[in-house]
Amino acid sequence: MADIVTVSKTDEGTRLQRWFVRNYPSMPLREFYKLCRGGQIRVNSRRVHGREILNAGDAIRIPPTIAGFASVMHKSESGDRFALSDLEMLRKCIVHNDDDIVVFNKPAGLAVQGGTGVRKSVDKMAAALFPYDKILLVHRLDKETSGLLVVAKNQRVAQSLSAQFQNKTAHKEYLALLHGDVANGRGEIDNWMVKGQVFDTPERLNDGTGMRPQRAVTDYQVLARAGNLSWVLFSPKTGRTHQLRLHSAYTLKAPIVGDNLYGREKKTDDALRSMLVTNNLFLFAHKLTFQHPGNGRMMTLRAALPDFMVPVIKFLELPMP
Repeated sequence: MADIVTVSKTDEGTRLQRWFVRNYPSMPLREFYKLCRGGQIRVNSRRVHGREILNAGDAIRIPPTIAGFASVMHKSESGDRFALSDLEMLRKCIVHNDDDIVVFNKPAGLAVQGGTGVRKSVDKMAAALFPYDKILLVHRLDKETSGLLVVAKNQRVAQSLSAQFQNKTAHKEYLALLHGDVANGRGEIDNWMVKGQVFDTPERLNDGTGMRPQRAVTDYQVLARAGNLSWVLFSPKTGRTHQLRLHSAYTLKAPIVGDNLYGREKKTDDALRSMLVTNNLFLFAHKLTFQHPGNGRMMTLRAALPDFMVPVIKFLELPMP
């Protein structure tokens, strides 16, 4: 007996063929088209040819003969293999998806880019989720940082988005819980960075390495305070490695909670201490504004706080985004 599967919101805009490749990765395309021609695969009880665009709520008829094609592993074009559970986890992180871009609410602990020793990464897993697109990164988030990450699906879109992030017409906002009472309610941090160090002026750098310091600019606003903790909105104007983490720890003298690289121990009450004992970084890219390369319209996307942050923010009675 055939199964009926309802298309989820995150799969809206996906072509029927791509949906089947994602969910039945070992099924040959010739078999897929054969089932379409024979009326075995249908959408909303109607016959299909395979190129239909799916909408949330559509009912897909799944013939029982293809159950064996739901492989437990999926192989990307680069040869990396992922469990379907891993790909389903990333699929559930999609907050926007169309023919040109896909935007994820990236979980903390997941690398954005693959490399030596990195088994799971957004770029490789996204390539497995969208095997008929050319997945290209246009900006980055630290592995420890959670939040919005936009990925291009073709070279043209990648060039457009990369230019927006480079010339700062794309706007990012982060929420962070800082371990310290930030004195000023708002301000701009403007200094220089190199090799995980912060300098007031580039002339202060003289370590003999010949490395060129990079200017790092961040706007910040303290949204609320709770004891010796500060709930801060960051708007980076440049994109240096670990910029917000360094600005928090060394310029504001208040490291981000959970930052094991630049943080340091600070006293908290017992009830809060147990909640803050975490390997997760309390830095979250919650808002992203950019011009869509396909239709030219400005898009503003927001993401829900990660699960590990929600109970702490509620306990401290801080404003939720």
